[in-house]
Formats: sequence, structure tokens, C-alpha cells
Amino acid sequence: MTTLPKTKTKFVASNIRGVREFRNYTQDYLAAKIGISQNAYSKIELGYSNINLERLFSISQILQVEPSYLISLDLKQLIETISKKEDSKG
Repeated sequence: MTTLPKTKTKFVASNIRGVREFRNYTQDYLAAKIGISQNAYSKIELGYSNINLERLFSISQILQVEPSYLISLDLKQLIETISKKEDSKG
């Protein structure tokens, strides 16, 4: 049986991947920006590796999204929120 923390980890990992793809960034790009290997970064997106707050903040900064969005919004809401913010800037 999957535990709640494990489920939440997969949720956040899925959001990170979704925003990365929305931004058209590669795993290599994000890995290089945060100073880890592409393989280590891939494990984050797959939910195999737990990330600490510092890493979450680094990833969110690179993805140009609030860390709280990665934790609390589902991917559809997250992409809609990002799109609306970018449309209002433009």
C-alpha cells in the first residue's frame, strides 16, 4: 500500500516534470543549473529521490514558479496559473 508521503512525493515530482516540459527545458538543463547529474535529476522527477527544501526552492526558481504551487496545485491548475501570469505580463 502506498503511503501518503510517498503519494505526495510523486505528486510534486509530476508537477516538476510537467512545468519543466511546459517551459521546454531538458532534464540536462535543470540538472546542470542545480549542480547534479541528469540521472540524479531524473530520479527526482520519477519520485525515487526525496528532495529537501533547498533543492525544491532551486528547482522552482529555475522553473519560474512559486514552490507552493509545486506542492499544492495539480498539474492542470499549475499550468493554467503559469499561463495566466505570463499572459498578464505580456
